[in-house]
This record gives sequence, structure tokens and C-alpha cells, in this order.
Amino acid sequence: MNFQLIKNSLPNSPAFILNTDELVKNLSVLNSLRKQCGCKVLYSIKSLPLTYVMELAKPFIDGFSVSSLFEARLANEVLMGQGNIHLTTPGLRVDEWHEMTTLLTHISFNSLTQHQCFSVNTPDNLSIGLRINPKLSFLKDYRFDPCGPYSKLGVDIDELRESSYFNKINGLHIHNLFSATDFLPLLKTLEKLRYYFGKKLTQLDWINLGGGYLFNQISDQSLFIDLVKQLKQDYKLEIIIEPGKAVVDTAGYLVATVIDCFQSDGKTIAILDTSINHNPEVFEFQYTPELCEHDPNAEYLSILAGSTCLAGDVFGEYRFNTPLTMGDKVIFKQVGAYTLIKANRFNGYNFPDIYTYKGQQLEKIKHYSFKDYRQQWLTNS
Repeated sequence: MNFQLIKNSLPNSPAFILNTDELVKNLSVLNSLRKQCGCKVLYSIKSLPLTYVMELAKPFIDGFSVSSLFEARLANEVLMGQGNIHLTTPGLRVDEWHEMTTLLTHISFNSLTQHQCFSVNTPDNLSIGLRINPKLSFLKDYRFDPCGPYSKLGVDIDELRESSYFNKINGLHIHNLFSATDFLPLLKTLEKLRYYFGKKLTQLDWINLGGGYLFNQISDQSLFIDLVKQLKQDYKLEIIIEPGKAVVDTAGYLVATVIDCFQSDGKTIAILDTSINHNPEVFEFQYTPELCEHDPNAEYLSILAGSTCLAGDVFGEYRFNTPLTMGDKVIFKQVGAYTLIKANRFNGYNFPDIYTYKGQQLEKIKHYSFKDYRQQWLTNS
């Protein structure tokens, strides 16, 4: 991307920019995997359910992974019956179940009680699975770890082995990772799965290996390809993956403008016209997002802070080659996933405009107005 071109041609900020070329590149990696090992690929829309992304992804994938009724409705609108919609969620509701069954092709129940409650009312064309907790943790941060103590995500693998539920399902769903850049955790997980269930796996139609792998950042895909081929050969299974962050994260950028600059206890504070409310995981998980202008060896230090009244609305401390001044633009990178979908309008500050970037051209595809803000809070009284 030509960052200077973006800064010069962008009329207003904050702005969320999707690099279409990067999106296609990431989707092409997944499409190549499909062709090499025969796996099915679903885009997990919880990372960014923008219809522009979903429509762009359609030729490269086999459907969408969803987690709620609204996501299922949106996926159905985009696919128009031409693709699969898989759902797994701890929060399945009785009052939504009938409509769910008209939208989904696959469901992985999150617990045995959930299976007991809903499986009796499933149509024949809905493929039923269970999400399992393989009890293998690969993450140090418990907030990301689906296999941590007292997990709410999936049926304990030991409990499933001792039960009779294997005869009542069509597939298994596994998701025990976040942002993995190698396939060794998958190898260990599948080894445990084979050890626990062995030939029982031939009773199934499919295994969904979930998401969490940054396929676009793993140069050697051979281990994954071999694992999938072996599973298909040994158990005659359909293998499914559902990446989300791997599709959109590196394609997303947030552009902001410095609207105030001052000293506080000897350090420069630059207030931006965006806030961490446009990237809430900065606050949730206390990390510093990457900035295009940051140079670790540069002389000038500034704390970039958001424009809300929350004291913790701070992106972090960065170094610049020249002092920041009011009117300067900065660009956060790798913010495509879990940003807009979690964004809020705290203090009444608007969402960023959304642009696509393709062939050195910016095109605005979404603007939020006061009408949108007012509608959210308007009551009937």
C-alpha cells in the first residue's frame, strides 16, 4: 500500500481501510489449500462480517462459519443457498431454534445438554456435530484459551469417550487455538483424537478443525496438507477449517489524525480523532497495536491516545522520526479482525468511515451518520 498516497487523498478520518489486494492474497492461500488437500474452507464471519468481504470471499471458500442467528441470517443472504453455513455457540436459544434450522447446513452443539435439548427437533438435512474440548492448552493467556480450566467451550473429550453420543452425531468440531503460526498444535491435537477414538472416527462424516491458524503467515503448509490427506484416507472424513483472522487481519488499517498535542509529566501526548473504542481489544487485552510510522530507533517519543474521556483510552507509546504536530496522520496496521465488529460509539464519537484500497485507488463504501447513532438510542417513549 502507498501510505503517503492514502494520507494525502483521504478526505476525513478516522477511516478503516481494507486492502482488497491483501484480502485476495489471503483468500488465495486458503483456496490453494483446498486444491492441494481437498479440505473445505469456511470464512468465520465473527472476525469481520462486512458484506464486501463476504462477497469477495465467495469464490475462494465453501461457505461461512457463524455463531448466532443474526450471523446466520447474513450468511444466508450472501450465499443465497450456494454454500454451507456451520454454527457453534454456547448461547443457543429455544426461541430462535426453528429459524436456525432453516438457515444452517451444519451445527456443532457446544455441550451434551445442548444436544439433548435441540437435537430432537432437527430436520434430516441438518448435519449434527459436537464441539469437543481436547483438553490441550497451547496458550499462556487464559482469556484466549478454549481449553483452560472450567472452560465453557465444548464437551470434555474424556466425557465424550465414556458416553454413547458418538453414535448420535455426524461430526466433531475442534477449536483450541488463537493466532497460531505453525501446525504443531494441530498435530498433537489430532494425535490425541486418534488415540481416544480410533476407528470410531469412521462413523463420522466430517471433522471441523476450527480456526486459530494464521495460514497466510505460515510459509510451509506441507504438514497441514499431509495431516488432512491422512485423515481423509484413514477415516473417509470431510475435513473443514474456518479461519477468520487469517482472512482479514493483515488487510485492515485504521487511519487517524492528531487533533491535539501537549506535554504531560514530561512526555508528549498526541490525541487522535479515533479511540480504542474502534479497536477495543487494545483495552481488553492490553496490547500495543502496530503503527506504520513507528521507528524503534527514532528520536521523538509520543503517547498516542484516543479522544474519549476514558483515562485508559491509550494506544501506546511510539517513536517518530519527526515530532508529531496537529494535523499529522498515523496509520495502525493489522487491525482487520475483531475491530469494527467490536467497535462502539462511547462518548458519541462516530464509527470510522470504511474504504477499500485497490490499484492505488480509495473508494468509500460505508459512512455512519448521526441518524445511525440516534436510531440506536431512540426509544418509543
